[in-house]
Amino acid sequence: MVNIWRGLIIFPLLFIYGSCHDFMFPTAFHHPGKPIAEFKVPHFGGAFPGTASLVVGDDGGSAANGDDEDSASDGGKHGDGTSHTLSVQGLDNGSSDPSSQIAAVGGADVAGAQTTFKGSWELFVENAGVSAMHMVLLPKIDQALMFDATVWKISKLKLPGPPCRKVEGTNEEDCWCHSILMDVETGNIRPLRIEHDTWCSSGALDVNGRLVSTGGYNNGSDTVRILDIAPNSEWIEYPGALGNGRWYATQVTLADGRFMVFGGRDFPTYEFVPPQGQKNTRNEVHAFKFLVETHDQYENNLYPFVYLSTDGNLFIFANNRSILLNPNNHQIVYEFPVLPGGARNYPASGSSCLLPIILNPNENRRVIPAEVLVCGGAPHEAFEKADLERPKVFLPGNTDCARMDITKRNGKWKVINMPSARLLGDAVVLPTGDVLLINGAKSGSAGWDDARDPNLNPVLYKFKGDGTGSKFTVMNPSNIPRMYHSSFAVLPDSKILIAGSNTNPGYVYNTLFPTEVRVEKFSPHYFDPNLAQFRQEIVVEQSDNQVKFGQKFHVQIREGSAIEQAKLQVTIYSPPFTTHGISMNQRLIQLGIEEFNNGKIVVQAPMNGNIAPPGYYMLFVNYNGVPCRRSMWIQILP
Repeated sequence: MVNIWRGLIIFPLLFIYGSCHDFMFPTAFHHPGKPIAEFKVPHFGGAFPGTASLVVGDDGGSAANGDDEDSASDGGKHGDGTSHTLSVQGLDNGSSDPSSQIAAVGGADVAGAQTTFKGSWELFVENAGVSAMHMVLLPKIDQALMFDATVWKISKLKLPGPPCRKVEGTNEEDCWCHSILMDVETGNIRPLRIEHDTWCSSGALDVNGRLVSTGGYNNGSDTVRILDIAPNSEWIEYPGALGNGRWYATQVTLADGRFMVFGGRDFPTYEFVPPQGQKNTRNEVHAFKFLVETHDQYENNLYPFVYLSTDGNLFIFANNRSILLNPNNHQIVYEFPVLPGGARNYPASGSSCLLPIILNPNENRRVIPAEVLVCGGAPHEAFEKADLERPKVFLPGNTDCARMDITKRNGKWKVINMPSARLLGDAVVLPTGDVLLINGAKSGSAGWDDARDPNLNPVLYKFKGDGTGSKFTVMNPSNIPRMYHSSFAVLPDSKILIAGSNTNPGYVYNTLFPTEVRVEKFSPHYFDPNLAQFRQEIVVEQSDNQVKFGQKFHVQIREGSAIEQAKLQVTIYSPPFTTHGISMNQRLIQLGIEEFNNGKIVVQAPMNGNIAPPGYYMLFVNYNGVPCRRSMWIQILP
């Protein structure tokens, strides 16, 4: 069973230094699994030093600044002529600052206004009560759901009263809170009771805005949980609903709104999440050889990156390999080139996102391009060095980012260097379409006390822009390390909520990186006070908030100074379930503007669920690259 004990010789070390990645509690595996063959992944070394741009081809090789004739453009450029080449070589945050070249604030195809503002931080809540290992913003009620793990049996917030939770297998009572709802405007907290362990679980929002959570640890590993957005809702839990235990698994939303869940420790399988109240049998679990093959001796394929592509296939990235899987016939459609330079998934723990999907007015293309971004990670052996060797050795993390169009069968990874190494971080898709790399460390691995060198500076990645300045911009730093078990949420006002960080097996404070319960907000570059004039206001009561696929609908903004249609941008954003550097179902779509008159914007909803699965989205109106004062919630009906 994947060397469950990692050998009896090292078991005492694992007991002491165990983590969500290693076994503190032998009762974890109440689901016996089939043996998994160890697949030795070749080690390619670290990131690519001293190179501005690389293209990794089908043969796994690389060519500087190259591309093929079937790519979006030739010569390593975007379709708009913006070069892929990084104008500033990879610099550490302490080096000379490349962000003086920050370009226009606009993302996607809107150039936007110029700014040199590098963001600001505020402490939002001093004590959230729990350390947010998992987080998701719930639709309509604008509350962030945060939870950790019941296995700790302690937090910083007591349950408001009886009954306490009965600790599984004992007569012990746990009267501490492990799940909360936080109002993102006021910081008010409502404790929630939860029974079945959510440690390293997965989740997604359903079409009605409810969180459907899957898996976890011990008695929670085969559990499905649901939290509604109705007032005073509490967790509803269905233990035994999954056919396999799902610990470190990834949940993805399909075009029809159903969910699939992939992987998890000891289970290289996948299954559809059953309807509420029903249970999967083992016959409804699908073996997945790809997860067997990508499992190396240090795993490095847990929490795989899974995205629904615009062609209906699922893009799945594990370790350093990626495929397209047809979820209907369960066939692998295509395997992409290996991404060299180390491992990207847990415990190497890089970050990833689906880049913005750009729709045209009167969209009728057969295939809508979709690109994936994968950033950071660590060498394959990083966990062994940090977790098992004494003294601990913290290998430098990866400094590269790679992007690829997953709708092309000859897709190639285009690799560029970040200003600094990053693992355990998050890739946040901003309302403008730019990406903010945030949280994490510069060396080590996931695991208890297995990382060093907090990466305190967010880095802005320009998705398109107007071609001036650097691809990356180093932003102003936080003073709170956000390491292992950090999380984020994009807020309706376009700020970023940051929480979590716990490198300890429990709530521990007298240590290098104490368990973190403080919650921050980061205001990105578009909050430059000089840009406030561009911030529009949506008139919600005069705007459509429920639409069907392909339907034309309108959004009303309050008229002020003259507005140029060419500088308008309407985006919709699906809030992700974030944990362990993975942002499940994060998705931003730029809608084509059909017409604009007297503050009325007419746009077309996505044509089908492959582009935008049904459910709730935050709709932003950006002008000159600056998001509106507050987004509105819109529901795409199935």
